[in-house]
Amino acid sequence: MAKPRTGKYYFTEETEQAIIRYNASTDLIERNRIYDAHIRPAFDKLVENMIHTFKFYHFDVPYEDVKHEVIAFLNEKMSKFTAGKGKAFSYFSIVAKNYLIVHNNNNFKKSKNKEELEIIDERRNLTNEVHRADFKDTLHDFVEQFIAHYDTNLNRIFSTPADIQVADSVIEIFKIRENIELFNKKALYILIRERCGYKTNHITKIVNFMRDDFKRKYTEYMATGRFISEFDRTL
Repeated sequence: MAKPRTGKYYFTEETEQAIIRYNASTDLIERNRIYDAHIRPAFDKLVENMIHTFKFYHFDVPYEDVKHEVIAFLNEKMSKFTAGKGKAFSYFSIVAKNYLIVHNNNNFKKSKNKEELEIIDERRNLTNEVHRADFKDTLHDFVEQFIAHYDTNLNRIFSTPADIQVADSVIEIFKIRENIELFNKKALYILIRERCGYKTNHITKIVNFMRDDFKRKYTEYMATGRFISEFDRTL
C-alpha cells in the first residue's frame, strides 16, 4: 500500500479569509499584520508561479522588479475582491496573469520589428499557447492532488480489500503515467490486472467509480481554484 502524502498549498482557505479580514478592517496596524503574516507570502508565490509557468520573460527590468510590480498590482485590486463571488485564488490568479500578459506582450513587441512580428504571428498563436500551457499546468496540479487524495484515503473510500487493491493499482498507474508510451484502454487494464490479480469486471467497476470521481472533483477544482476532498468538508 502506498504511503499517504501530505501537500503544502501556498494559497489556502486561510489565505482567502485573511484577505476578507484585511478588506473589512480599518485599523492600519491590524491590516499590516494580516498582510505580512498571511497574504504577502501567498501573493509572492502566486506571482512567481505565474511568471515561470507561462514564461513571462519579456521584460526590460530584473525578475525581482517584475514580481514586486505584479504584487503591488494585486494589492491595488485587493479591495475589489468580494467574498461569496468566486474564490480568491481564482480571482487573483486571473488578475496576475492578465497583468503579465499585457506587459509581457508589450515588451515583446518593443523588442521586435513589425516584419518579425508578422512572421511570428503567421506561425504561432501566442494566446492559444498560453491557454494550452495554462490547461496543461492546471491538469498536472489536479492529477497530483487527486493521487495524494486517494493515497491518503483509500481505506475510507473503499470498504473491501479487493476494491482497495484495485484502486491502489489504478493510482500506481497514475503515478507512472509519464513513463507509459501506449495509453490504450486494453494495455492499461492489463497493467492493472497484473498488479492486483483481479478480473476485468471487478477492475472496470472501480475504474468507473474513480473516473466519475475524477470528473466531479476536476469540475469543482476548476470552479474553486483548489482541490477539495469530501473528507475535508465541514458538515
